[in-house]
Amino acid sequence: MTPPQAGPTGPVPRTPRRLPRPSELRPLLRLARPDPDPVRRRLNRAHTVADLREIARRRTPRAVFDYADGAAEGEVSLRRARAAFADLEFRPSVLRDVSHIDTSTTMLGGPTALPFAFAPTGFTRMMHHEGEPAVARVAGRIGVPHTLSTMGTTSPADLAAAAPDTRRWFQLYLWRDRAASAEVVRRAAEAGNEAIMLTVDTPVGGRRLRDARNGLTIPPALTARTLLDMARHPHWWANVLTTAPLEFAALTSWEGTVAELIDTMFDPALTLDDLAWLRSTWNGPLVVKGVQTAADARRVIDAGADAVVVSNHGGRQLDRAPVPLETLPAVVAEVGGEAEVILDTGITSGADIVAAVALGASGCLVGRAYLYALMAGGERGVEHLAVLLTAEIRRTMALLGVSSIKDLTPDHVRLRG
Repeated sequence: MTPPQAGPTGPVPRTPRRLPRPSELRPLLRLARPDPDPVRRRLNRAHTVADLREIARRRTPRAVFDYADGAAEGEVSLRRARAAFADLEFRPSVLRDVSHIDTSTTMLGGPTALPFAFAPTGFTRMMHHEGEPAVARVAGRIGVPHTLSTMGTTSPADLAAAAPDTRRWFQLYLWRDRAASAEVVRRAAEAGNEAIMLTVDTPVGGRRLRDARNGLTIPPALTARTLLDMARHPHWWANVLTTAPLEFAALTSWEGTVAELIDTMFDPALTLDDLAWLRSTWNGPLVVKGVQTAADARRVIDAGADAVVVSNHGGRQLDRAPVPLETLPAVVAEVGGEAEVILDTGITSGADIVAAVALGASGCLVGRAYLYALMAGGERGVEHLAVLLTAEIRRTMALLGVSSIKDLTPDHVRLRG
C-alpha cells in the first residue's frame, strides 16, 4: 500500500474514486443529430466576423474573395484601421442598471434600430448571386439603412422593388460626363433613395495588387486559371452562369479591371464647385464619404454637405492613409455640432461600432463584414451577421454600464498609442 504523501501540515488525503452509474452518464451523452441543411451547418460554426471571413475564403474563388478582402498596395491602411480598434481601451462604469438595453438612434435624420448602416460595395453579385437585394432585405428586417453603390449590380428601381420597406441611400461617384451623373441622381430619387452619399477619395483608382496578381476583370473572364477554379468552387460558378449577367446596374457595360474603370470614367478634377453643383440638384440629405482630415470636414460642410463619412475607402485607395478611428475625435470637434459624422473602415465587430459612437460618431458603415457573410451563406449569412453584431453591441453596452446609445461618451473609450 502506497503511504499518503506528506503536505506542508501533514498527510494529504486522497479523493475517493468510484465507477459512474449508467444513469449518471446518460445526461452527458447528448449527441446532436446531423443538420441536413448545409448553409445552417456552416453558419452555426460562425461566432465572429473572422469566422465568416474564413468560411467565405473557402467557398469563393480566390480572385473574388481577394477583391472583397484586399486593399491597396501593401494593405497598411487596412491593417492600421483594424489595429486601432484592437488597441483601444474600454472604460466601464459599474453598478449601473443595464437590465434594458436600447440600441436605437438616428442617422441622417431618420430612425435606425442599431447604430450602423450597410455600406456601399461594388459588384456585390460577384460575391454571391443574391447580391444587393439580399443585403437590403436584411437591413429592412433589422431596421438599419442600406446604401447602394454606383458600381452596384442591382439598379435603384430593382432594389426598391426587392426591399420596399428598407431605408435606402445611394452612393454616387461623379463621372466626367455630368449629364450622366445627373441622370443617375434622378434615377436614385425616383427609386425613393432618401440620401446621396458622394464619394470623394477616388480621383484615380488605388493600386490593388491582389486584383492585379489574380488577373481579375469585371465580369470574371474564363481563362485556364478560372476554369481550374471552377472545379474547386462549382456552386459559385453555377450560380454566376445561370443567373443574370454580372454588370454594373448604374453604368454602361464594362469589360476590364475596376481600376481601369475608375481611371476612365470618374472625374479627377472634382472640386468643391462640383459639390455645390450636386447640392443644387439634390434636395435630400447630402453626405460626403472619404473625408480624412478635420480641415476637409469643415470645407465640405461649409459647401453644403449635411454629413461626412470619415473613411479611407477601406484602405483600398491611398495606402498609409490616416486611420479613421484616430481621426474621428478631431472631425467631431470641428463639425459635430453642425453635421453628422459617420465612421467607416476597419469595423469587424459590434464592439467596434460601440467604440466609434462613444467617440462621437452618429453611427458606422459596415461593408466587408457583410460581404464575408454574403459569401458564406447568401441572405441567411447576412442575417447571421446581423444577429452577431446586435448581440455584440448589446453585450458591450451592458458591460460598459450603458443602457442607451445616447449615453455613450468619450469617457467610455481611450485610444491607445
